[in-house]
Amino acid sequence: MYFPTTRVLTILELLQSHYRLSGPELAERLEVNTRTVRRYITMLQDLGIPVEAERGRHGSYRLRPGFKLPPLMFTEDEALSLTLGLLVARRLGLTSAVAAVPAVESAIAKIERVLPLALRERVQAVQETLILDFPRTGSTPRTEIVVTLCSAAQQQRRVFLRYSSWKGEESERAVDLYGLVYRSGYWYAVGYCHLRTDLRVFRLDRIVWAEMRDESFVRPADFDSLGYVMRSLAMTPTTWSIEALLETTLEEAQQYVPAVIATLEEAPEGVLLRCSVENLNWFAHFLAGLPCPFIVLQPAELRDELQRLAARIAEMAARTI
Repeated sequence: MYFPTTRVLTILELLQSHYRLSGPELAERLEVNTRTVRRYITMLQDLGIPVEAERGRHGSYRLRPGFKLPPLMFTEDEALSLTLGLLVARRLGLTSAVAAVPAVESAIAKIERVLPLALRERVQAVQETLILDFPRTGSTPRTEIVVTLCSAAQQQRRVFLRYSSWKGEESERAVDLYGLVYRSGYWYAVGYCHLRTDLRVFRLDRIVWAEMRDESFVRPADFDSLGYVMRSLAMTPTTWSIEALLETTLEEAQQYVPAVIATLEEAPEGVLLRCSVENLNWFAHFLAGLPCPFIVLQPAELRDELQRLAARIAEMAARTI
């Protein structure tokens, strides 16, 4: 694969290590023609690097006398932060989809190469002993999808998606993305879907293809992407729609009812809990574990599950040896 940025940086390294080099010399080292070398030199100059060109039959390029890029140095905290970030990226599989070589190992090796020996040994100790326990879902999105969506959200430019539903049905849609969220092993994107003319949440592993377009949009001020995703997950239609009244305050209810499980709304008699679940037995256990009285409003089948649970608990409590 062709990476012009790598060759531009290589020219900079060569000019730093040599007093001057001619166009043909640079072209031979980079295996390109002299016209391409001139384009790379212009790119460096546009970045503010003082590359001077000496014209004539024996013309050459050199860095302005006295100019030197400072060496890349890290404090211990910086090196540890970078290492931890790279290890997390590897664990999440964020770099494995499109990298031609193991990107994380390559990046860590480059960091280690510029560290003093004592600091390098500490960083290596973290790599060799730290175990990161993230849930494995088998749903890691492709890296190019993540990068495209992040760029579109940052630049507030519309994206065009081909999206596959949980049923495997594909649709094409234009979306104004407000943010990306990683939670409990899954990646989500939230934004305004022009096909559905409403806010929508998309699982990134279900995005087949994504392209950033020229159309721009304005993101709503103070939009909470994480909060919206969590509320959407709690209310995603499933088998059972739940409503229960918790006899407590909203502040206390928020401490023991995660937003990803249910939505909470202050009511005259307490707090109204709403959610959608597949398994009533599981939710009966969850309700029974809450440290407050509650009333099941719907469905009636949830009351039956609670009664069966109560009978089982009473039976277990009565057992002796």
